[in-house]
Amino acid sequence: MSSIEDQLTTLYCFVDDSLKAHPSLATWRRSPNDEPAFTDAEVLTIGLMQGSLGVATLKKAYQMIANNYRDAFPHLCSYQQWVARLHSSTGIVGYLTQGALEGHFMEGRLYVLDSKPIPLCKPVRHGRVRLMRGDGAFFGKNSVGWFFGFKLHLIIHHTGALRGSLLTPANYDDRGPGLALARITSGGVALADLGSPGKEFEATSLEEADMLLITPKHATDPERKALISSLRERIETTNSPWAERFVDRVRSRSWNGLWYTIKLKRVHLNLCQAGRSPA
Repeated sequence: MSSIEDQLTTLYCFVDDSLKAHPSLATWRRSPNDEPAFTDAEVLTIGLMQGSLGVATLKKAYQMIANNYRDAFPHLCSYQQWVARLHSSTGIVGYLTQGALEGHFMEGRLYVLDSKPIPLCKPVRHGRVRLMRGDGAFFGKNSVGWFFGFKLHLIIHHTGALRGSLLTPANYDDRGPGLALARITSGGVALADLGSPGKEFEATSLEEADMLLITPKHATDPERKALISSLRERIETTNSPWAERFVDRVRSRSWNGLWYTIKLKRVHLNLCQAGRSPA
C-alpha cells in the first residue's frame, strides 16, 4: 500500500504537469502575473486527497494535511482561503476529469448508463427538511424507497472509467440526462438501468447519439434474462467506488459545494481506474 506521502506526490505531479501543459486553464485569474506562493497545484492536490484519505468532507481532508503534512505545503493558507481558491478552479477540475484518463486504454464502446440517489438527509427528517430546496432538491424514489435530494447520472466505460456525469433534482426522469450523457461518446452500446424507456426513446438514442440501449425489458427469455442479470451486476460493481468515496454522505450546504465535491471525486476515481493513483 502506498504511503500518504507517495499519494500526495503522485497527485501533485499529475495536477502540476496538467497545469503546465495547459496554461490557459489558469486564465480565471484577474492578472496573468499573479503567481501566489501557495500554488493552484497545491490547492487542488489537497482537494483530491479527500479520496485517498477516505474522509467525508473537504474540511477534514484539509485539517489532516495541515496537522500531519504541513512540511509538504510550507505556504499553506487558511481553510477559508483554501476553499475560496478551490472553488475558483472549477474549470480546471472539469478538464482534469478527462485528463486523468490519458493513456488509459478503453477497448470497445460498451458503457454503463445509470443513476444513483444523493440523499441529503435520513428518511426520518423528510417532514421538516429544508436543505437546498432553493437549489432544486426534491423527493425521488428508487428501488429502496423515497429519498430527498438529488440524482447523480453517470455514463461509465465498461473498464470503469467515468466518461461523464450530471446532477439533477431527485424527481428528474432518467431519460433526459441519459440521452445527454450518451451524446458525449462516439456511440456504442449502453447497459442502461432506465426502467422502461420506451421504443421512441430507444430510437432517439440510436438516431441522435448512435447508442444502442440494452435495458431490463429486453429480458424476454431465460438466456437474455441471465445476460441482463450479469449486466446489472456489472452496473452495481461499477457504481460501488462512488459509495466508497462518501458520495452518499452529503455534508455540503449548497448545490455548488455538493457538485464541486463530486467533481473532485470524479477526478480521483478516474486516476485510480487509469492506475495513476492508488484506490
